[in-house]
Amino acid sequence: MRALTWQGKHDVRVETVPDPEIVNPRDAIIKVTSTAICGSDLHLYDGVIPGLISGDVLGHEFMGEVVETGPASTLKKGQRVVVPFTISCGKCFFCERQQYSACDNSNPADKQDLSEPLYGHAMGGLFGYSHLTGGYPGGQAEYVRVPYSDVGPLVIPDGLEDDKVLFLSDILPTGWMAAENADIEEGDVVAVWGCGPVGLFAVQSALAMGAGRVIAIDEYPTRLNLARDLGADVIDFKQTPVLETLMAMSGGIGPDAVIDAVGMEAHGFAPDTIFDNIKQHVGIGADSAHALREAIMAVRKGGRISIPGVYGGFLDKFPLGALMEKGVQVRTGQTHVQRYTKDLLHKIGEGEIDTTFLISHRLPLEDAARGYENFRYKQNEWTKVVLKPGTGAAS
Repeated sequence: MRALTWQGKHDVRVETVPDPEIVNPRDAIIKVTSTAICGSDLHLYDGVIPGLISGDVLGHEFMGEVVETGPASTLKKGQRVVVPFTISCGKCFFCERQQYSACDNSNPADKQDLSEPLYGHAMGGLFGYSHLTGGYPGGQAEYVRVPYSDVGPLVIPDGLEDDKVLFLSDILPTGWMAAENADIEEGDVVAVWGCGPVGLFAVQSALAMGAGRVIAIDEYPTRLNLARDLGADVIDFKQTPVLETLMAMSGGIGPDAVIDAVGMEAHGFAPDTIFDNIKQHVGIGADSAHALREAIMAVRKGGRISIPGVYGGFLDKFPLGALMEKGVQVRTGQTHVQRYTKDLLHKIGEGEIDTTFLISHRLPLEDAARGYENFRYKQNEWTKVVLKPGTGAAS
């Protein structure tokens, strides 16, 4: 089959790799009909996530048709399914508490030693990400083996095309959980750093949960316009001082809740960002976290901080004193996708949530390398890229 493989920093290639096979009774094989490039994939592309091996198949946002099942799978051949990026057994301590991304069984035993020294515990399994998360081949491919197929995949009813439901695999539940983690109350002022896909869905979700005012912070005009179209007020951080503006827009007390949807590769020319980026590029495991530092300083006393943005290493110049003295609540983590998919699918089916506004480009899988390059370096124009295996036309 054809699949996108990681070969090194800024080097991804579509190659012919072995077809997946059923390994365990709960497995299923999916023929991929749509797959997307995620902002988290750019961390792999930029070489700031450890644990990748040349030839690894990338991609964790995908859906498709069931073509083969193991004897213990609950799926049926021919069903259309969206597959969560989190691989979860459904039976461990964490899965029973709907903390699916913390699954204790999905990361194979021979891989768990890779992440445990970094984080204190082994990470759960994820598709197409890193050997820290199991080394599972991802969904930017023609076919994928899906472990625990009786737990994760969501069957899609007829009449809902791929574009409407694809993002149930990751970024829509991630944006929703980000807003949920902010404990939004009716009328709250909520600030969201980053108007990439997760940030925009966090804006959408915060408004749906009753926020009185959502303020979106970014530098790219197209992304800011998308946030404005959703109902947010916007701040261009290149043109406007963020902290002073947020104080003015929140009646002088600061936002009730803040959401960092940027993560470990914050950009810009603030002094801390420049130093962080230098450290990242010399490979000492530092995250660039200007957005998170700014969010901590901005949130009101007694407020809430939600961190859906991905962090993978270490952080200095961290305003721990502000965090403690202001008495704020912090919630973060990889998304428990399976907790949210059924409800969000219903909202999509009822027309309460639209996700298609985000897609700027559709490419054949064979053009995936071009999609990565443009998604990385032309973020104003390339807001979201959907890849279509087996097609030859791009838009």
